[in-house]
Amino acid sequence: MKAHSGNVGVFVRIRPTAHFAQGLVECLPDGQTVNIYHRRDSKKTQDSIKGRPSSWSFRLEGVLQDVSQEEVYDRVCHPLVQGAFDGYNGTVMCFGQTGAGKTYTMTGSTKSYKQRGFIPRALQQVFQEIERRTDFSFSVQLSFMEIYNETLLDLLSPVSPLQDSAPPSARGLVVMEEPGRGVVIKGLSLHPVFSEEDALDLMFEADMNRVTGSHALNRNSSRSHCIFSLHIESRSRTLSEAKYVTSKLSLVDLAGSERLGKTGSEGQMLKESTYINKSLSFLEQTILALADRRREHVPFRHTKLTHALKNSLGGNCNTVLVANVYGEAEHLDETLCTMHFARRMKNVKIQPAVNEHMDPALQVKKLQKELVTLKEEMSIHNTLLKNQSVEHEPLSEAQLAEISTEVQSYLDGTLMEISVKSIRQVEAVFAQFKLAVQKQEQKDVMCSTCSSMKKDHGAVTSDVKESDGRGGTEEAEAGGSVASDSHKQTRRANTTATKTKKSKDKHSTTQGDGSPSSKKRCETSSRKQNTSQTSEKELDPQEPEAQNQEAQPVEPAQPESPPTKSECFEDFKVGPGSKISSILKENKAVLLERRSLVRQLTEEINAVKGEIDHVMSTLLQHKQMRAARGVYEYPSEDEEPDADLLLQLSKLKTLYRLRHVALHDVKAEVNYCEHLVHQCRVRLVSGQFCLLHMNSFEFTAPMKGRKLQSDDTEQQPQAELPPDAPSAQFFHNARCRTQKRRDVRAHSGYKRLLQTPPAT
Repeated sequence: MKAHSGNVGVFVRIRPTAHFAQGLVECLPDGQTVNIYHRRDSKKTQDSIKGRPSSWSFRLEGVLQDVSQEEVYDRVCHPLVQGAFDGYNGTVMCFGQTGAGKTYTMTGSTKSYKQRGFIPRALQQVFQEIERRTDFSFSVQLSFMEIYNETLLDLLSPVSPLQDSAPPSARGLVVMEEPGRGVVIKGLSLHPVFSEEDALDLMFEADMNRVTGSHALNRNSSRSHCIFSLHIESRSRTLSEAKYVTSKLSLVDLAGSERLGKTGSEGQMLKESTYINKSLSFLEQTILALADRRREHVPFRHTKLTHALKNSLGGNCNTVLVANVYGEAEHLDETLCTMHFARRMKNVKIQPAVNEHMDPALQVKKLQKELVTLKEEMSIHNTLLKNQSVEHEPLSEAQLAEISTEVQSYLDGTLMEISVKSIRQVEAVFAQFKLAVQKQEQKDVMCSTCSSMKKDHGAVTSDVKESDGRGGTEEAEAGGSVASDSHKQTRRANTTATKTKKSKDKHSTTQGDGSPSSKKRCETSSRKQNTSQTSEKELDPQEPEAQNQEAQPVEPAQPESPPTKSECFEDFKVGPGSKISSILKENKAVLLERRSLVRQLTEEINAVKGEIDHVMSTLLQHKQMRAARGVYEYPSEDEEPDADLLLQLSKLKTLYRLRHVALHDVKAEVNYCEHLVHQCRVRLVSGQFCLLHMNSFEFTAPMKGRKLQSDDTEQQPQAELPPDAPSAQFFHNARCRTQKRRDVRAHSGYKRLLQTPPAT
């Protein structure tokens, strides 16, 4: 699919009914136009005075009436999924009155393969397309989010439902905007999937966690807006290709607008309806602002729904709206409102573009390869021009020494020009000029230091001569102070000369034994330094030892030994494997809790069994006592407590059976938790060197009472599968596992029973 024509695509789907309003709703044969005729009260309009109905005509991209789920998907969603593989973002939204068929269009029926909706069909198309495109490697990630009462919730959150102490707010998400990425949901989990069956497992799991309710118009009404997202990344298998494309496919199931007079909502349902209608009202205001080109501000931040859909509404995305309406006359007002919203949505402009990215590592390799090719071309060019001396490689030490000699000769005046044949030689020549300037600056600093030292020494000598007439003690003190001052100044000058010598030695190693002038300078400086060092040795004999210690070469640091396997494993658990490690810890905590519960139940069962044995032995003793006194003798007043013992025995047996059933269920959970912990350990160890080729569903924390075995699909009866659908088996397996988890959840009331022991 290429870029859209510039506007949002809009389709209308009419819910099938046996009481279709033939005179009020008309679908024209062109398949794109819907006419609605609405009779109003004669007191409100002049049209009704004449007896004529008011009419509205809506022209859309398609009218879907009495069509199958497959045909609806092919016309609406199939082009968007195909465009996602070319790098285009896509969004499909279902909007309409409650009970009009939005969730059926988006998800479909989980009990029938033929009646599945957009989401399972899109997953099938995605993985079939991946199998066909063998020249590319793909990575697919999915997320499922709902907006319930203006609260963002992750339907695939890894937080274990068994941890009842965790607050509900811990699952809250935040809508943020990042430069270059647009709107992102902070905290929303992305689950990598590698097969259609894995994706269906996650879809059914999230669908089971959705908030639903029942009212007069819909027995299974969605009480929240849901956004299912697929993130697809496509890379060429050719290593030289640095470009790769990404796309995001969003399937949005909006909650239905409700009129309280028809739904009869009360209490919590009334609160939910208020939030739903409020968010849909702000969505319509956002659509009006987007359709009006004169509007500079669009109120995306009024609700979390509009903020989360900012990238899909009028942005870089191919957007399609499916307006679900009723065909009955009693819902004509709501149908008309939905059609007006669809018309406004059709006026929204979109600007889809391909999401191309560059891989930095592959780009560096590509540039290096181009550099080698250009060097080879330059070499061929120089060969053809018979210019063999031009080199484009980095200069060697010998070449640098030769350039240094030429520069010194040029500065001394013995050389008139310097021969330069390449850019690298030009850079080396300028570097030598810079080095010569730095040497001259250091020489000037040394000259100024020596002159200041001479002036200070002359002043001190004159002061000593003037003080000859003073006493012997003062003369000795003055002499001592002068000697100490001159000694300090001499040490400072020698230190400066030593530093200058070190810098000159470094430069001389770079320059080599080039010009005669440089040799003369070196000899002169060495003589001066030898003189200063001789005087320094006479004044301070300990100084050479310190210099020799400083001049000793520093031993190179020993290279650190490579980290051990255990250290690498700990770093991996903190870094890339932190998610698996945290899930492993959660599963271990759940496993320990279940094992402690097994021990507790075992102790309780043993205690109850001991009480049963005690009561049985007491009854047996009473029976033997009565048999000893005769068969026809009635029990005396002392033997009346046998009735209480029998009642107590009955209660103990009932309690024993309950504890035994609970122990059986908890042991099944322990087995499943051990299986999950083992899988997490295997994936964590194998993922240390092979990063995260895993099935994310296997790492989610175990649901309450969930018992999943390897032969679940074999134990369930096989449903009717169409022979022409290769993915029907995946759909059936995922549905069976989800149904089993739902049944186990409904049957998990034994925990409350354990917390309330029966009265004895």
